[in-house]
Amino acid sequence: MLFVHGFADLWWSWRHQLTAFAEAGYRAVAVDLRGYGDSDKPPRGYDGWTLSNDIAGLVRALGHNDAILVGHADGGLVCWATAVLHPQLVRAIAVVDSPHPISLRDGALRDGAQRKALLPTFLAYQVPWRPERKLVRDNSREIERLARLRSGPEWRDTPEFADVVDRLRAAIRIPGVAHCTLEYQRWAFRSQWRPDGRRFMKAMDVPLSLPVLQVHGVLDPYVLASTLRRCARHAPGRRLKFIDGAGHYAHQEKPEAVTAELLGFVRGV
Repeated sequence: MLFVHGFADLWWSWRHQLTAFAEAGYRAVAVDLRGYGDSDKPPRGYDGWTLSNDIAGLVRALGHNDAILVGHADGGLVCWATAVLHPQLVRAIAVVDSPHPISLRDGALRDGAQRKALLPTFLAYQVPWRPERKLVRDNSREIERLARLRSGPEWRDTPEFADVVDRLRAAIRIPGVAHCTLEYQRWAFRSQWRPDGRRFMKAMDVPLSLPVLQVHGVLDPYVLASTLRRCARHAPGRRLKFIDGAGHYAHQEKPEAVTAELLGFVRGV
């Protein structure tokens, strides 16, 4: 099983699930995506094609012919892409608070509430250098602001939340990480008007026949449930599970509930 983190995050976000799946007898691996943590930070390669190739290459490098992919937010989008572009290497995918790329695009275009939730930060990230400075300024205060804004109220006041924020603040200040983090968002937006983005979305516009689990925090203010429901067209056999009391970081806010859903899903694959 390969676990993939989301925006401004790192492999450690899957700590609860790594422990649980290792104890259940699975080989569980979490990765720092390209541009994050201890991974390389090249100047380019933050497009859907290259990121899916990274995951496919990692599965092979670990000595496996296929894997179950688990992703959160941006990491979930990478899982969707890998399932479509490298179907022979993907046995199943489970995504947390992460809609299909086309569903996310359509939600932002057609759903006023989703557009209001997504676009202010998404558009702000398109200008050069200013967003990078904001992510690292004042001891990376912006990282805590985003985490508080997008998580459920129960988790925000816990010692674990404070620990997570401290780790994320340190991670975003690793040289090059703030810029690489934003390059994901920039490609996702700017490519919509370029041939590479149109080709990517055309490639993604197919129904997946492999097993798909979608887990969503009921209190997620960033990716809305209405957007998750749009995914049925591209994952007609998917299982959609809602986690009460959780926001955008459901796997960390309610780890027992999310892990139980993941274990039940994986055992049936």
